[in-house]
Amino acid sequence: MKSDKLSRRDFLKLGGLGLAGLFMPPFDFEYPPANLQGRVTTRMTWMYDRPSIEGTQVKLCPKDTLLEITSGTISEDVTSHNRVWYQVGAEGFVYSGNIQPVRTILNVPQTDIPLRGLLAEVSVPYTDGHTGPKADTIAAYRMYYETTHWILSAATDGNGQVWYEIRDDKFNESYYAHAEHFRIMAEEELAPLSSDVPDGEKKIQVRLEQQILIAYEYGIPVCALPVSTGGIYRAGTYTTPKGAFITYYKRPSRHMASGDIAASGFDLPGVPWVQYITESGISFHGTFWHNDFGRPRSHGCINLSTQGAKWLYRWTTPQVAINKELSIGGVGTDVEIVL
Repeated sequence: MKSDKLSRRDFLKLGGLGLAGLFMPPFDFEYPPANLQGRVTTRMTWMYDRPSIEGTQVKLCPKDTLLEITSGTISEDVTSHNRVWYQVGAEGFVYSGNIQPVRTILNVPQTDIPLRGLLAEVSVPYTDGHTGPKADTIAAYRMYYETTHWILSAATDGNGQVWYEIRDDKFNESYYAHAEHFRIMAEEELAPLSSDVPDGEKKIQVRLEQQILIAYEYGIPVCALPVSTGGIYRAGTYTTPKGAFITYYKRPSRHMASGDIAASGFDLPGVPWVQYITESGISFHGTFWHNDFGRPRSHGCINLSTQGAKWLYRWTTPQVAINKELSIGGVGTDVEIVL
């Protein structure tokens, strides 16, 4: 079977979601894609001379390497859960599961920050949070494309550079990052979806064997998304529980951290569009540390692309006002997790 080229439209969708053949809502993609790059999400990944791990390795790309994506290709491996590869000009091809599609979009800083703070997302491949509003201070955390963060204030350094004060919601600390690297979110982009549909007529089903999520209205599927649920790591096997749940606790941003990073632990500031369904912390959320949806590889949560997680976040209850950090209790959308 020869590799088939994807259209620009299909490529951008697959680049964000990692799988073809699923129906999905009309996400806000631009055509043609502007400034489209790929960030390496793993410790390192190989570039090949053709879209297959059977090809010749031509370049080793370390984590956070930025690649200029010029096209998308379907691999010849019909048994793979994800056959999407990205072409990097004349250099070669990289497996999409290890690449986060990103852009570099700079923003005009806002200096009048209200007391309640502002919700913003990173609009560049990555930016470093520093201990102070100066470039020569210690870099505390790296924040990645489409992660979400609360801005508390703005400060200008001696060079006229504006820095945002970012609150770390896990450790209750602040760090500072270049303001132009953050896009402040507008209220309308978080407006509820299908608000005319009673909550009792909405339902989410997660199918573990198929690694897909299906959203229903009045029993009719309206959206399907590839997911990554609990997987096997060096430190043990993590499972996503089966059963009936509700999205009772939602927040647009969360610093998630647990365990020893050297032994399958994680430390992830700004995880976007979080919806908890268990008190132990199992949730739906956006994912920036891999693009390999369609196979188990989480610590028990249901990993989604950031676009998919945002759609689901807006579609479910409870609703979270844009000036609120969370909403918990009372109501929630039904969730069923099945084998």
